[in-house]
Amino acid sequence: MYGNSGLTGAGTGIMAYTLTFVHGQTSVEMTRDSRFGVRVIRLAATSVVALGLIWGFQFATLATPAFVGISLAAGWALMPVLLIASLRWPAARYGLALPSTLVGAGLIAIYLTALPAGWGADRVGWLMTTAGVLMGGVLGLWFWFRLAPVPRFLEDPFSPGRWILVAVHIVLIVVGLALVGSGALA
Repeated sequence: MYGNSGLTGAGTGIMAYTLTFVHGQTSVEMTRDSRFGVRVIRLAATSVVALGLIWGFQFATLATPAFVGISLAAGWALMPVLLIASLRWPAARYGLALPSTLVGAGLIAIYLTALPAGWGADRVGWLMTTAGVLMGGVLGLWFWFRLAPVPRFLEDPFSPGRWILVAVHIVLIVVGLALVGSGALA
């Protein structure tokens, strides 16, 4: 029914579409661009501190199911390892979806099972931290993995719009962790 030329033509068309799709989605975030490498190193160092604080505060202040601590600890361990590995092998950045999911799921589990009662600093802090981490995950999926089109004014990782979004993400986490810490000390 289909001759060899029909199958070959279909295969060539599929391959061309796939290459165009993949090539069109390649961004500086998924390359060895040295300008972006500095950001990856900074993100790795920040993740060690921030994810360590999230795990530590969870462990010290909340009565969570064991899987929450395991999920947060695994995300804490994997995130900087994959980021550093990605400096040599940029494709390792696709693996960042795993620690991001582990930390996000752990924080959602805290919300569902162990969020402090009342509207004290610790409760607000956990909510802000969760919002900041989830925002970071969405930004990573959007900018790094290009799961949705990125507007031209946000295309450059060093654009003012990107810095504003990253700043909101960071402020949510930092202020959230400060509130959790102050609530723990109170």
